[in-house]
Amino acid sequence: MEAMILAAGLGTRLRPLTNDKPKALVDVGGQPMLERTARRVVDAGFDHLVINVHHFANRVKEVIAEKDGFGTEVSISHEVEQNLETGGGIKHAEPQFRKDGPFLVHNVDILTDLDFKGLHDTHDESDALATLAVRPVETNRYLSIDEQGHVVGYGNPEDGEEHLVTAPQGETEKVDFIGVQVISPRLFDLMTEEGVFSIINVYMRLIAEEGETVRTHRADDALWIDIGTHERLEQARRYVEGKT
Repeated sequence: MEAMILAAGLGTRLRPLTNDKPKALVDVGGQPMLERTARRVVDAGFDHLVINVHHFANRVKEVIAEKDGFGTEVSISHEVEQNLETGGGIKHAEPQFRKDGPFLVHNVDILTDLDFKGLHDTHDESDALATLAVRPVETNRYLSIDEQGHVVGYGNPEDGEEHLVTAPQGETEKVDFIGVQVISPRLFDLMTEEGVFSIINVYMRLIAEEGETVRTHRADDALWIDIGTHERLEQARRYVEGKT
């Protein structure tokens, strides 16, 4: 099984910690987040990691080499000119994938105890384009799902409105995407977007225009800490150190 770790982010909200290193190398419990994430993914049975890099790319490559690829095969996707965000990063990394089955994608700044193999199996049992791990809504950048657990729309934080891109089956519910998903490799043939773009925007277009299905996997009880701010980084460090 293959997995991609999105590790190209700048981490501007974590400055000055990220003045001399990327967000992927911020320390949590004595390990860079990249290593902590990669080892959990490898322990779950994924035997090929694709890691995208941009900000302080050489430092990330050095850590991967020092850690002997975290015990598995690692391919690097270097975004040289700019950070391509989630969708652009996945598209740019296409040549690195074997594409022999669905692949996991994990944001490097998410600390979670989610069952990755369980998420992968949930996706494998469906014909969905992607399966996204979600939890109860806490933000205004939410996804709208219907009673079948299919993504049918999104919340736009700019106008505060819910936007449906397809007709829901029954009532809708608002959920937060937690930054971990499984994607079918046929996505690569469907992405017409270029440059810098979000994978969520791709899903919305394909749901609306092509009738594709994006499913969700409930992670209501899973640990989830986004270390994108100093406050949440300290929360993650306290958790790893066994504090409350």
